[in-house]
Amino acid sequence: MNKLEHIYVDHAATSPMHPKVIEKMSETMKEQFGNPSSIHTYGRQARNILDNARSTIAASIGALENEVIFTSGGTEADNYAIFGVAESKSDQGKHIITTQIEHHAVLHACQKLEKNGYEVTYLSVNEYGLIDLNELKAALREDTILVTIMYGNNEVGTIQPIQEIGEMLKDHPAIFHTDAVQAYGLEDIDVKKQHIDLLSVSSHKINGPKGIGFLYVKNGIKLAPRLFGGEQERKRRAGTENVPSVAGFQLAVEIAQQERLQKRELYKKFKDILLHVLTENNISFEQNGLVENTLPHVLNLSFPGTNVETMLVNLDLAGIAVSSGSACTAGSIEPSHVLVSMFGSDSERTKNSIRFSFGLYNTEDQIKKVGHELVKIIQRLTK
Repeated sequence: MNKLEHIYVDHAATSPMHPKVIEKMSETMKEQFGNPSSIHTYGRQARNILDNARSTIAASIGALENEVIFTSGGTEADNYAIFGVAESKSDQGKHIITTQIEHHAVLHACQKLEKNGYEVTYLSVNEYGLIDLNELKAALREDTILVTIMYGNNEVGTIQPIQEIGEMLKDHPAIFHTDAVQAYGLEDIDVKKQHIDLLSVSSHKINGPKGIGFLYVKNGIKLAPRLFGGEQERKRRAGTENVPSVAGFQLAVEIAQQERLQKRELYKKFKDILLHVLTENNISFEQNGLVENTLPHVLNLSFPGTNVETMLVNLDLAGIAVSSGSACTAGSIEPSHVLVSMFGSDSERTKNSIRFSFGLYNTEDQIKKVGHELVKIIQRLTK
């Protein structure tokens, strides 16, 4: 009996750690246990690791070293950006602008602020998941203190016009934050050129460890701290730094920077392979999101006549790990808020769409196999 080959195409959810990153972290755990706040040799060695990592990460987005704050990941970075601005600028206004398709780390933070007396405008998106810059312009007010718009969407891959938003806001007192968790490592990000004030990143999306990320904070921007205690991270985030994870994160960033362009090409090729297999087998499907100017590793497809739950179970039985943007709870599926915003709550696409996302260890043969298994499953479910 053939052993089932397991294929992981859910890298947008989390990615496997790069073997060199695991090695680096293991070595750091063994050799560098000092507290970076201690002034003896052990402490200084640990501090050196943090300084080097901060320098690498800052350079990767065109920032200065003192503009990078290490966090426990994307959620904390998003929360710190949003609550930090809301608290420090509350005397200048209580209006925030975001979009309907943000990650929940942004949406739930904004909803929490609404309960605390802030007003939030949720920009709509078109059927490709893009905001309208005119709608953003019309929503801007004198009391707008924060605009938080994601760089690239984690479910459908659509990239927002970040540079244009930055240009629009550069003469407005509102702070511009972007959640770049899915885009970082694959897109060319330059915070100065794009006029970005705050930017969130998570390590586990780029083959680094979980539980570490960073928030870029442009010099001159005051954020009210969320954690209180020591004076770490220039008094902006108390708590002893996670040195082994920072070391792993740094290496993951270096590898991502070196391989960025070839990965972009490879993942585009994977998309073409998958779409080709479906097309040549006359499978009916629609691509959700933009076809061009989209994150290279994310492909979201809608399959008429199927439903998400059955598809996910059948693909899993075939050894293929994918996901939908939907939350599966107690046997019922909540449609993805992203697809609802794009197509409306009555659209079938909210109930029959699957996200494929590519990354480390995926091969062309694997993607062909995913395509052929998909064909078998769809033919079986729709006959």
